[in-house]
Amino acid sequence: MKTETADLVSSDVETPFLANSVQAAPQQHARKKPLTLLPLIALIFFEVSGGPFGTEDAVAAGGPLLVLAGLLIFPLLWSVPEALITAELATAFPENSGYVAWVTAAFGPFWGFQEGFWSWLSGVTDNSIYPVMFADNLRIFVPALNQGWPRMAFLVTVSLLLTYLNYRGLNVVGQTAMTTTLFIITPFVLLCILAAPHVEPTNWLQVDWGSVKWGTYLNILFWNLNYWDSVSCLAGEVDNPSRTFPRALLWAVLLVVASYFLPTLAALGVSVDSADWQLGYYGKVAQQVAGNWLAWWVVLAAAASQIGQFQAEMSSDSYQLQGMAERGFLPKCLARRSKHGTPTVGILLSSLGVVCLGFFSFVDIVEMLNAVYCLAELLEFAAFVRLRMVAPALPRPYR
Repeated sequence: MKTETADLVSSDVETPFLANSVQAAPQQHARKKPLTLLPLIALIFFEVSGGPFGTEDAVAAGGPLLVLAGLLIFPLLWSVPEALITAELATAFPENSGYVAWVTAAFGPFWGFQEGFWSWLSGVTDNSIYPVMFADNLRIFVPALNQGWPRMAFLVTVSLLLTYLNYRGLNVVGQTAMTTTLFIITPFVLLCILAAPHVEPTNWLQVDWGSVKWGTYLNILFWNLNYWDSVSCLAGEVDNPSRTFPRALLWAVLLVVASYFLPTLAALGVSVDSADWQLGYYGKVAQQVAGNWLAWWVVLAAAASQIGQFQAEMSSDSYQLQGMAERGFLPKCLARRSKHGTPTVGILLSSLGVVCLGFFSFVDIVEMLNAVYCLAELLEFAAFVRLRMVAPALPRPYR
């Protein structure tokens, strides 16, 4: 496959980087790939969303109307184009370096390394959010997690335990993601049904333009609907990627948009005071419409969501380092796999970054990672456009 691809692009005199990139791509060994359609959908769901958790600060910053409009418009302007680009280039470059391979093919190894560094840094920063969100969602029942050494000990312990689960392999992570997705979606289906009799539709139209915190609103909304490209760093682990990737991304887009919009619509119809909206507020709405049993389920779903998102992001970050090492960007030790087939050193490095960043607040972390992520994403979009222009012969199973 590598030789055929190199032959097809060799006539493109403007694409020496592409020919070199194809030759540098790691050989695809004959081994069973652990990721099929359903586990891949679940992992994409957690890479991007994991449920409506995290939208609370956007409501507090922008109000009901802006949040509901943003959750419908932003996917069309950003999420769908990013998913389509990922489907095309992940199937053209089915290897674990993901977007590093795309940028290297378009602009050369210097920019390929920059893409890898920026993406890994933003990914690790993003992953440090999930233990923080886990602690914040549990505060409703465990106030000691609000601050001090109990919170610090909790964050470190959770990070280390989840790192070990990731070390056990993508079979474990993928199956866990499927089960966790069902566990998260079910209480919000019930919340939407039970909240319906209490909904006041005029709540959805409220907005105070003078008090909108545009920076926080846009940052939170952007964070909630990005990272579609992260799954490309698992392309080397996907069974039949040319068929599986596009289908998985399509279903994941529909699942993510529905899991954000419908619960937020229901919750805002019941409780509209933006000042009350902070991390963990969906549990309070569930308590209001159904009692403690649903509130506990939502809190446990939040915990499960943070676990699932941590696992998905940790997988992408560590396999990205492994793919970069296979291409010669990083020391060979990062390419070695454990007995479970996982990149041990990449997992350890990513976990260390998560622990170091986990003591910042949710909003502070989001603002840090969005700045770095935008740099990486602009480079990916530029690579997509350049490869379309100068390498039309590049095999693209999905276009």
